[in-house]
Amino acid sequence: MIREDRFLISRKPYAVDLGSLRTDDPRAGHDGSVHVTATLDAVWFRRRKGVTVACVGHLWDIQAPPADAAQFLAQHDDGRYGGTCFGRWDGTGYWGAQRPEEIEQHLALLRPMLDNYPALPPGYAGWYTFTPAR
Repeated sequence: MIREDRFLISRKPYAVDLGSLRTDDPRAGHDGSVHVTATLDAVWFRRRKGVTVACVGHLWDIQAPPADAAQFLAQHDDGRYGGTCFGRWDGTGYWGAQRPEEIEQHLALLRPMLDNYPALPPGYAGWYTFTPAR
């Protein structure tokens, strides 16, 4: 992924929690390489039917075991699946988790995020994209 100097929604940027990297147990590939499934918590803005929405979820990738979030982002170069969304807020309606405690946790992050569009929410670094800067 590439860190952008400025926010452009057209490049589908993500803000990430650099302290949230998780990996599963390493597995050996057929060629002897070792890989893991790694995830990193993320938030992002998108436009849906002309309305700006705030999303919470994670980025994931299968890659060589990263030492840290910076290495995960550097190795993550396939953006065709985008982020996995767990909750979305459009200013009037919520889509996502069904457990009340998860809904409240998501809305506590997404409401101020959308109110302060396009600022980064506290605790997140960004903006990261799969699209090379032109």
